[in-house]
Amino acid sequence: MLPITSLFRRCLGALLLMLLVTQGALAADIRVVTSGAFTEAYKKLVPMFEAATGHRVISSYGASIGNAPDSIPSRFARGEAFDLVILSEGGLEALMRDGKLVPGSRVDIVRSQIGAAVRKGTPKPDISTVAALRQALLNAPSVAYSASASGTYLSTELFAKLGVQERLAQTGKKILSERVGAVVARGDAELGFQQVSELIYFKELDFIGTLPDEVQQTIFFSAGLVQGAQQPELARQLLGFLTSPSVAEIVRATGLDPVAPRPEGTAK
Repeated sequence: MLPITSLFRRCLGALLLMLLVTQGALAADIRVVTSGAFTEAYKKLVPMFEAATGHRVISSYGASIGNAPDSIPSRFARGEAFDLVILSEGGLEALMRDGKLVPGSRVDIVRSQIGAAVRKGTPKPDISTVAALRQALLNAPSVAYSASASGTYLSTELFAKLGVQERLAQTGKKILSERVGAVVARGDAELGFQQVSELIYFKELDFIGTLPDEVQQTIFFSAGLVQGAQQPELARQLLGFLTSPSVAEIVRATGLDPVAPRPEGTAK
């Protein structure tokens, strides 16, 4: 992990640009809600944006889909106000269809893959091939998976494809409102699956690896401007920074693959 001084240095170009753009503007609050996969990168980058611009980012977190009280769809259903939302592409498109987001404002930020982990010091099953993954799922006494995008894919598609859905009906645990890694770390499940970026920061876990390519689901995590946002222009500036090539290495270090921005680098 890069030291904070190095992170600032690598982002200097983007930050100086933002200083020029926002020079003379009054400090303001930007309200953002983001889902788990982008959280680690987001938490590294937002303080840099705040330091450079003087604006304050007020952050909320929740799953991309589902009806957990803190999920992003539930937050919108309650009428919580945001300027920018970051979540899985499927979740974003659902909000777009519901009229919650500005049409045409979607910007893909990163690609994310699903991985697996066990509690540190416990046996690490082989998941390197489809056959090995199937056997690992059959053997595990308990398997935790997210209630959000990755877990929906596992429970509605992959388990059936592998022919393990009957076993997982007994051993599977859908995790609401917390990270799968936390459940595995405290011993409440032997094997856990979630986006790589949500697993690799648990020191109590041993990361096993990603799903085999043949059954992997690569998900875009995307941003959109919220209808009725109080700070749409500042939200665009923040999004431009989050997708800047200057911060790509920081994002990549969190287990995500940055997506090259549109030519303008911001939402329309």
